[in-house]
Amino acid sequence: MIHLVGDVQGCDEALGRLLQAIGFSPSRDRLVLLGDLVNRGPASLAVLQRLAALGDAAGCLLGNHDLHLLAVAHGVRAPHRSDTFGDVLATPARQAWIDWLRRQPLARVEAGWLCVHAGVLPPWDAAQTLALAAEVQALLAGPALAEFLPLMYGNEPARWDEALQGPERWRLVINTLTRARYCHADGTLDFKAKEGTERAPPGLRPWFEMPGRRTAGQPIAFGHWSTLGLIDRPDLLALDTGCVWGGALTAVRVDGGRREVVQVPCPAAQQPGPGR
Repeated sequence: MIHLVGDVQGCDEALGRLLQAIGFSPSRDRLVLLGDLVNRGPASLAVLQRLAALGDAAGCLLGNHDLHLLAVAHGVRAPHRSDTFGDVLATPARQAWIDWLRRQPLARVEAGWLCVHAGVLPPWDAAQTLALAAEVQALLAGPALAEFLPLMYGNEPARWDEALQGPERWRLVINTLTRARYCHADGTLDFKAKEGTERAPPGLRPWFEMPGRRTAGQPIAFGHWSTLGLIDRPDLLALDTGCVWGGALTAVRVDGGRREVVQVPCPAAQQPGPGR
């Protein structure tokens, strides 16, 4: 069985309970985590240890919190007051875990589902999304990581252009795959609004409701947007159900047959702020 799992964010105890709830067996099943493996929860290192121990039975994506950990580890960014991945930075095996994390992809396909952490721009189809993700992942896994990390920060450009090259191209790819929520009518990303769709700001639409989206009809699963809650549609799964905020950790079986949604409640590790 293949289960897709929403944002864990260092909540290892909840992840363990979720694996028990779905009857997970690494010899038989596969787990795919949609990014934000670490941070805000109490046990980021334990999450990485658990997932790495599963070997090929677990596939992971990078989310914005995972990239933030890489940047802090390389001295590119200062830690935030709310960061809780100090256990990863303090372990003697720190470098091994940083290397393991930076080898994880930004997009993948599992059981026909295009899996990303946050979103996909309207002009991209699934093949282009995977190709662009691979471009950036090669940089993250490559020898010039420390030089690349500072280049990924910033909100511009916010609209896709096939002519984009170099840092501007890579920055937009990272921002889309790990930060996207809303788009303006012309497809420009908005990085301010974090509310759920019932409180969408005027002039903005969720990226997955943009007219003419080239991935329309392609099953897509994503996390990142906890204020959405669970979305379970035939071709769309939103699986960040706010585990770290006292919500739930969610897994959905997607390998054919009956769709199965399993959730375990989570104690709050952080207090929700505006838009979380």
